[in-house]
Amino acid sequence: MSESPLTSRRGFLRTAVVLVPAGALAGCEGGAQSSAGNAQQSGGSQPGQTQAQAAPYKPRYFDAREWAFVQAAVDRLIPADAEGPGALDAGVPEFIDRQMDTPYAHGALWYMQGPFQQGAPELGYQMKLVPRDIYRLGIAAVNAYANKAYGKDFDALDANTRDALLANLEAGKVELDSVPAKVFFGQLLQNTREGYFCDPIHGGNKDMAAWKMIGFPGARADFMDFVNQNGQPYPYGPVSINGERT
Repeated sequence: MSESPLTSRRGFLRTAVVLVPAGALAGCEGGAQSSAGNAQQSGGSQPGQTQAQAAPYKPRYFDAREWAFVQAAVDRLIPADAEGPGALDAGVPEFIDRQMDTPYAHGALWYMQGPFQQGAPELGYQMKLVPRDIYRLGIAAVNAYANKAYGKDFDALDANTRDALLANLEAGKVELDSVPAKVFFGQLLQNTREGYFCDPIHGGNKDMAAWKMIGFPGARADFMDFVNQNGQPYPYGPVSINGERT
């Protein structure tokens, strides 16, 4: 891409809002829990419950080393700055971990019969790995590369080195044993975007901070009066599927 999300937050947000469908902003794809009770069991906060009162989220799929990688990586993909919260503040790691228990992450809705051959890009995804496997194998491979090149796991690297390594993964300049670098980076980046802009019921976009930042109304029943008011900020805060308001 001409403007890397690693070097320009503004550029990342421009591309992310275009690439994540409007419907996905209100309810991200993947079949994650859709009830208030399920969200509470997964560590999500409910109306009237502050972040301080909510129990810290414990990953279900990722082990401790993988969890450290996910947090360190998404923190560099969307760092906090004056424009808005970062991926960590928005709960993106929780969103990704919760997605690993959905049919999407298991490839249950994909055609996964062989032969698996590298095809032209316009043919779409052709690998035998499902998202869960891409993460498990990709994180292990990146940590192995980081240890060989820098003597540390990815999460122990300084911010500039993490940025450089992520940029090399994006460009396919790193050889990983078990999964192509571009495939792994693309999976991580897409899920980071989804977790940042999804409805909070799925674990990300805590307090609807990302929606407030871009002026998205969320799951409001009617906002058609404001659709054609180009350039005018939306005057009301967003509403989540659970009915939370800001």
